Amino acid sequence: MTSSLGLIEGTVAFQHPTLPKPCETWYKVYGDSTASRSGRPLVTLHGGPGMAHNYLLSLSALAEKAKYGIPVVFYDQIGSGRSTHLPEKRLDEAFWQPDLFMAELDNLLDHLGIADDFDLLGQSWGGMLGAMFAVRGHPGLKRLIISNSPASMPLWVESCNFWRKQLPPDIQHALSKHEADETYTDPEYLHAVEYFYKLHLCRVFPFPQTLLDTLAWVDKDDTVYRTMNGPSEFTVVGTLRQWSITDQVHKISVPTLVLNAEFDEARDSCVYPYFSGIPKVKWYTFPGASHCTSLEIPDEYMAVVAQFLLSPS
Repeated sequence: MTSSLGLIEGTVAFQHPTLPKPCETWYKVYGDSTASRSGRPLVTLHGGPGMAHNYLLSLSALAEKAKYGIPVVFYDQIGSGRSTHLPEKRLDEAFWQPDLFMAELDNLLDHLGIADDFDLLGQSWGGMLGAMFAVRGHPGLKRLIISNSPASMPLWVESCNFWRKQLPPDIQHALSKHEADETYTDPEYLHAVEYFYKLHLCRVFPFPQTLLDTLAWVDKDDTVYRTMNGPSEFTVVGTLRQWSITDQVHKISVPTLVLNAEFDEARDSCVYPYFSGIPKVKWYTFPGASHCTSLEIPDEYMAVVAQFLLSPS
């Protein structure tokens, strides 16, 4: 039975055979599904892996009855934000695998009582996770939004390298030098990474507070991000370095919306396999924005999302 939800915040115990200790998933819900125009809550999947939900909080406006009336569920994935952290598993590639995160999502859906009727919106890594979840098939999943997400990590690296070649020579040199030396905490490297991020991660600068809050969690504990991704958005040396779902996207049977932006780290080449392979799919590219589109142009982003979620099947 679907829960009516409401403005609630809490944690749910999460058990998995690979976990070394008792763990909890933190979540927060905005809105009431009994008053929802779609009748379904939207569950958001944050990026990283290992970021936190904070930078997606602008999507809580979708829950406002006067606008869209779509209940929105935020949560911090295991190892991130306010959920249980496992620093003892840093660089343990065998442990940090997508199956762990899909099991956590299943657990949260059951706890909230919405497993029989819900939508998913995954941003960046969250979109990759959402695609894997949808490929597996879940009877309760009705609609899927894959936002700013690559269909494979080799395509992602290729896309980021395209943007890197547009950077000033001194910035390119600093990135290459410190990556070769693995001096990822050197101020020169961090400055070069920030230069890239201002162009292709978030074009609103200073960065919005919610993005700073997310990045602060990673600064505090980079276990998941460093193990699964690497030291930066464009240096992918972790668990996901060879990840791809291009040969499986045809198994996604629910209506799907694919989103990216003009200056996105996830360029068109990254997301095209979703568009070409998913049977029921729409694709929209936001002009003038980059990877954190929902932060840069929140009103435009939410209008596109809401139109998709509220349109007749």
